[in-house]
Amino acid sequence: MRLSRYFLPVLKENPADAQIVSHRYMLRAGMIKQQAAGIYSWLPMGFRVLKRIEEIVHQEQIRAGHIPMLMPTLQPADLWRESGRYDDYGEEMLRITDRHKRDMLYGPTNEEMITDIFRAHVGSYKDLPLTLYHVQWKFRDEIRPRFGVMRGREFYMKDGYNFDLTKEDALHAYNRHLVSYLRTYERMGLQAIPMRADSGPIGGDDTHEFLVLAATGESEVFYDSAITDLKFGDREIDYDDHAACRGVLEEFTSRYARTDETHDEAVFNQIPEERRRVARGIEVGQIFYFGTKYSEPMGAMVVNDKGERVPVHMGSHGIGVSRLVGAIIEASHDEKGIIWPEGVTPFHCGIVNLKQGDAATDAACAEIYGALTAKGLEPLYDDRDERAGAKFATMDLIGLPWRITVGPRGLAAGKVEVTSRRTGESEEMSVLAAVDRIAALYKGV
Repeated sequence: MRLSRYFLPVLKENPADAQIVSHRYMLRAGMIKQQAAGIYSWLPMGFRVLKRIEEIVHQEQIRAGHIPMLMPTLQPADLWRESGRYDDYGEEMLRITDRHKRDMLYGPTNEEMITDIFRAHVGSYKDLPLTLYHVQWKFRDEIRPRFGVMRGREFYMKDGYNFDLTKEDALHAYNRHLVSYLRTYERMGLQAIPMRADSGPIGGDDTHEFLVLAATGESEVFYDSAITDLKFGDREIDYDDHAACRGVLEEFTSRYARTDETHDEAVFNQIPEERRRVARGIEVGQIFYFGTKYSEPMGAMVVNDKGERVPVHMGSHGIGVSRLVGAIIEASHDEKGIIWPEGVTPFHCGIVNLKQGDAATDAACAEIYGALTAKGLEPLYDDRDERAGAKFATMDLIGLPWRITVGPRGLAAGKVEVTSRRTGESEEMSVLAAVDRIAALYKGV
């Protein structure tokens, strides 16, 4: 990918209407364009990050045994009338009437539709447990959309739904999702803390939100600082092992961590004072167990081993894929621009040619580009006829984790420069060594 042929409409100045860092940098880095209040087009750079995040979500869901599918954005209102939520959901639901005067809605979530799919095709306990999920656009008609993709009206979301015979099995699905979410967020370079939360319009008694700590977060959070020392890491876990999944849940939820809706001052004050923290957090996901809230009114039943028809126990589990793009920027940036973690970067490495048109530097850049591509990596080659300062500023703004700089002086000594965006540290090495260094950094990412 050559920058001279790429569509990257960067802005030099901060947009006046962008209030938070992620919104400013996403606009300046040419990642999004607003089309209406809370509705954005995803331009090529932003779209690449969105798809990177989505791919990690898919990989970890499939690892946990969950099955991908795709449901439509528009839903018939009758399904929501069955569950009793059509009138209760409020004005955030965008209600539509089609040309045949049928009531429709732009789905804010999919509990009703997935329950309808389940009841049409599953009738025996032998088909359980079952977890289906999809990644799809949603719409909630926020009264005051703001903060760019952090609080838009249209958003891209992974939502999954488990169907189980018993409450015990459904709670195992809940624990399994918590484990898979911890893995997902850490692969994106984030620490997302599970916090006891309020279920809101989804319903149910058991729910945790995953929040990334950031000064611009919408939620006030209260937590024991000891929880920030926890890492899931590269440990392997058997998702069919009830005790192992429950153990991870207990490890990550036994310390106090709650949003303002569920905060209990008396319990919080039992934590040693030096470990009490009050901060802001960005919600990037939530898991729910709600039992038979939807299966009973909508008739999602199976025949158990005694020949009895019983309602299935359910839960729903969401990850805000588009919101994560903003959350990662909020958690990883500096005054120059974005700093992408390796797991979600739109390009693995930037190549900067300091003397475009010079035969030696052009050849070296082409060699590096070809060698990285041959190793399965995707570099972005800045081959524009621009001064060095402008090229470095663009690379800093778009936030690629690593940069290889090629100039006549270094090449004369057989060297190019490899620079870390996060630390700013640079090291000179041969072309071959630079390629091997970048490839090694992404091994296993």
